[in-house]
Amino acid sequence: MSGRRGHGEGSIHRRPDGRWEARVDLGWQGGHRARKSIYGATRQEVSRKLQQALRERELGTLRAGEQPRLADFLEGWLTSARPGLAAKSYIAYELYARRHIIPELGHLRLDRLRPEHVQGLIDRKLAEGLSPQTVVHIRGILRRALNRALRFGLVGRNVVTLTDPPRLDRKQVAPLEPDQARAFLEAVRGDRMEALYVLALTTGLRQGELLGLTWSGLDAVTGEVRVSQALQRVHGELRFVAPKTAKSRRSVTLPEIALDALRGHRARQAEDRLLAGSDWKESDLVFTTRRGTPLEPRNATRGFKRLLRRARLPNIRFHDLRHSFATLLLIQGASPRVVMEMLGHSQIALTMNTYSHVIPAMQREAAARLDALLRPRS
Repeated sequence: MSGRRGHGEGSIHRRPDGRWEARVDLGWQGGHRARKSIYGATRQEVSRKLQQALRERELGTLRAGEQPRLADFLEGWLTSARPGLAAKSYIAYELYARRHIIPELGHLRLDRLRPEHVQGLIDRKLAEGLSPQTVVHIRGILRRALNRALRFGLVGRNVVTLTDPPRLDRKQVAPLEPDQARAFLEAVRGDRMEALYVLALTTGLRQGELLGLTWSGLDAVTGEVRVSQALQRVHGELRFVAPKTAKSRRSVTLPEIALDALRGHRARQAEDRLLAGSDWKESDLVFTTRRGTPLEPRNATRGFKRLLRRARLPNIRFHDLRHSFATLLLIQGASPRVVMEMLGHSQIALTMNTYSHVIPAMQREAAARLDALLRPRS
């Protein structure tokens, strides 16, 4: 039986410097025949490495040249991913990658990153006291980056998918009850920012989306308002950014109570413009300071908290007005699909998971309607 290897199986020979070398044929890459050299002190060592290389070639993970370190790959990935990310999302990606992933795993070559490395990172971050949600974000960033490495053929599998994510306790949504919602609307009546709070409760828009609304985005005929930007504080500066997702760029139909509040607000803003005179900064924004400049989100939240205390309502977050809007619609029998569209959620599963506390009431209502439909008529 011949001891020669078949075509493409690799070859082993001794170099003039005494080391042993194996060469593996990787086929055509970039217009030329690619080969990878493997070195060792003995023939047996190189033979073992060669067998491993041949297995990796079959899996598609063996490449000519040196594999990049994870740190270098992540830096390049962050740069290429930036245009498709919201400003705050990119800041979070960069922070988590450079503060947590790169210092721990950045020295490893991509092809030598193993599930146990990533699991160790997850376990250590939890032991350091990071919240499970933060560690989930760290794991998610690494998973997303390695998905690109997988598509580019730099790795044969995404090792993050083989790790166990931290367990998350479901966040408790704290919506206002119908009676509380009515008390809230009564409490904000006459406030300079009455329309802001009314729209938050009756449209479900995020705070940044509300503060980014423009008068030109309001259609008085159809009663719709267009969400095309959001106001956020990024790197210490107030900036207008694109909506959170493609679904977030949407038009929302306003109830009459919101339209009435906006009419009153427009009259107040006209008074502010007259009083400010030459100090007024024209911006087309619906919600502004008394000089026409963008409204600081923290100030809107402070005013909101003050109104809650005055009305003796639960100390909820501004964002809970969005949850209150969705909950009130669902318990009134609104279609979850409609609620999803109005909230700007990308998937209906996200809507139903967030508002799972409403499902028992919806089921009872559905059962009552079915019973009324099928019960024999006397």
